[in-house]
Order: sequence, then structure tokens, then C-alpha cells
Amino acid sequence: MNRSTANSGGNGAFIYLLCSAVLTGQAFKGTYGVNYGRIADNLPSPSSVVTLLKAAKIKNIRIYDADHDVLKAFKGSGIEIIVGLGNEYLKDMSVGEDGAVNWIKENVQPFLPGTKIVGIAVGNEILGGDGHELWEVLLPSVKNVYGALRRLGLTKAVQVSSPHSEAVFANSFPPSACVFKEDVLIYMKPLLQFFSQIGSPFYINAYPFLAYKSDPEHIDINYALFKSNRGILDEKTNLHYDNMFDAQLDAGYVALEKAGFPKMEIIVSETGWASRGDEDEAGATLENARTYNRNLRKRLAKKKGTPYRPKAVPRAYIFALFNENLKPGPTSERNFGLFKPDGSIAYDIGFTGLRDSAGVSSRVPFKVWDASSPFGILGS
Repeated sequence: MNRSTANSGGNGAFIYLLCSAVLTGQAFKGTYGVNYGRIADNLPSPSSVVTLLKAAKIKNIRIYDADHDVLKAFKGSGIEIIVGLGNEYLKDMSVGEDGAVNWIKENVQPFLPGTKIVGIAVGNEILGGDGHELWEVLLPSVKNVYGALRRLGLTKAVQVSSPHSEAVFANSFPPSACVFKEDVLIYMKPLLQFFSQIGSPFYINAYPFLAYKSDPEHIDINYALFKSNRGILDEKTNLHYDNMFDAQLDAGYVALEKAGFPKMEIIVSETGWASRGDEDEAGATLENARTYNRNLRKRLAKKKGTPYRPKAVPRAYIFALFNENLKPGPTSERNFGLFKPDGSIAYDIGFTGLRDSAGVSSRVPFKVWDASSPFGILGS
């Protein structure tokens, strides 16, 4: 499907939609959230995850689908959730609002307001990725999801977004040089225009770990880990950066500004550090993971802006809650978790686990989820 076809037949409706657009609700009110991925066969039951999150005082999570067992378990917890509309749905969602209405009626509306679903992430890392056929259907899908929320009277409660990877940028160093790739910008600019109209932020998956892993000879690991270092000076702006996380954020702000969206907020939808990796995965150690995540948590708690956007308080979702033993790819992909499947902490960054690191159970019952069991529960 070419781009003109993907957008055809809806121009009048789109103009009406923009003229009557209602700003979506704010999906992330805090500064610290966690991604709850579940590509594993040894994870705790969703109800135990709620207990774990409450013990850790984590109030914001993202999931990559709209699993009903998870959404039921979070009812009454007060934890705010962004659900995911997977990439596999986008082609169908791009056809018209009716499909989006049906999906929301099945996967979002029945759980409100008991389960605090505050956002829908439409797709994941579409632009800049290999699936070019999905680039063309992302905006129509986003528009239809928003239109469906509007028809159902949910736009003030549920925000629409779409997270991107760093692959959308042509370059990001120094931050002042950051710009969207030309082929991406063709699709990104109208998407940003729509998000600007409805008040949605720009979501980016920002990983200093991946940057360091790709070039360990030229990147100071202390700069990537928020540790004491010389930092870098962006000579164009004369701004000094003492950590890569802030530099990645500001690179995004610069790219948005160059694209015509200087007021758009950035939220980091994923960031984290692997505690294990293959031999060629530089920096993937438990100590580095602990250092990055501990220092990131401290940095976010300060609610301090970046050098380029001193008034913009960074918000980030950490990847990830658990190690996911069935994820494909290099070893690092299966070792981003803050917690082990038994509820103990993977390493200490100040959270309380449901079991101590020696495996001794806490007073809180912790049940393991077994997908093969008809009841899902293996036991404490």
C-alpha cells in the first residue's frame, strides 16, 4: 500500500477530527515507571506482580499487549497502565475506526475504571524499522484508535502514543546535530502533527547501554552510567553533558524542534541495562546494570530538567521488570530485569523484593504463573 492510499478516503474525516480534537489525558504523571514484559515461562502470576509493584512503590507500568488476566489482576491497585496494540494489528486498524472501536470495546473499556488504563501504545518501534509496509499504516492506525476513543468518550482518560527507537534519527551526537532520517521524516512529521493536535508526547526508547555496546572504544562507560567523568561539550550550544541519558533526551528535543515541534514533550518509553550478555556485548554485567539503574532512579527523582530543556522534567519507563527467558536474540535480551522470577531483586537499587536474594520467602505470598496450567498457578 502506498502512502497516498493509506491516507486516502479519510482526509475530510481527518480534518474534522483535528478541528474537533479533544486533548488526551496525561498517561504518565510520575517520573519513574517500569515495562512489564512477559516473554517467559517462569514469571509470577499477575496478582503477585501487583503485590511486588506495590512493595516497590512503582505506580506506572507499560505492557506490550492488553492481556485480560493482567488487566483483571490490576483492578483496584491504583497502578496506571499503558497497554500495547501490537504491530500485528496495525494493517487491520488502518482500514477504519470500526476495527479500533471493537478492539477497545474488547480490551480496554470493560476494565475501566477499576483498572487504570491510561494509554494505548499503537505499535512499537515502527518507523526506522525493517517493516516498511507498516510505516504507511502507522498514522492511519493512530488516527483510528484516537477516533474510536473519541466515539466511546474515552479521550480524556486514555492517551494515544507510539514509541520509537533511536533508529528514527540520522545522527544523535552531538545533541545539537540530531535530525530525523529523511525517509523517516516523511512519515514522522504528519504523525507528530497529529500528536501535537491531541496533546500526546513523543515516546522514545533510549538505551545508553546499546550505544556503549556498539562503540566501547570511544565511549566512556562512566558517561553512560551516570558516574563521575569529564563529560562532553556540545560546541554549537556550549552545553555540557555529564551523562548520556540527558544527551539522548536533548538530541530528541533538537530533532523535534528542527521538525517543527519545539514544544512537544519527550517521554522515555524504554531504558535499561543488561546484567548479562554474550562475549561481544561490552558492558553487560550485573554491576553495570545495578549502577545504571540505581543512578537513573536517583536522576529521575531529582525532577531536574536537561541542559537543553531545563524546565522539562524527564520521565522514563525502565526496561524491564523481569528477566524474560524466552526472548530471542543475544543473551542481553533475556537479562534486563530488575527482579528475578521468584520475586527477589536481581540486584539492589533500593527496591524491596518479595523474597530476599537468598530465596527466603517474605511474609507476602508470591505465586508463580504457569501458562501450561489450567489455573495458571504453580504455587508459592
